[in-house]
Amino acid sequence: MSVWAWILLASVAAYAIKLSGYLVPARWLQAPRMRRVAGTLTIGLLASLTAMNAFASGQALAFDARVAAFAAAALALLLRMPFLVVVLVGAAAPALLRAWLQ
Repeated sequence: MSVWAWILLASVAAYAIKLSGYLVPARWLQAPRMRRVAGTLTIGLLASLTAMNAFASGQALAFDARVAAFAAAALALLLRMPFLVVVLVGAAAPALLRAWLQ
């Protein structure tokens, strides 16, 4: 099967999964346990995506300027800076580190 066929098949599967969400009764989704699970699951997924993008390079771990960006943004978050400042600090940290190392 070609790559485009796999992409089309994955797209159809993703759309079918999204449509199946309409079949779930509303009272199940509004239960306190389900709300807690959905909120926790979202945080876990976002944390894992962030860690993977910060520390992974292909199949191996990478410790480069992205780690500095991650640490600087985490520090800005701990200091309760506005989100725009957190993004700017996270973007500026690796740029400054690369400029300093050259």
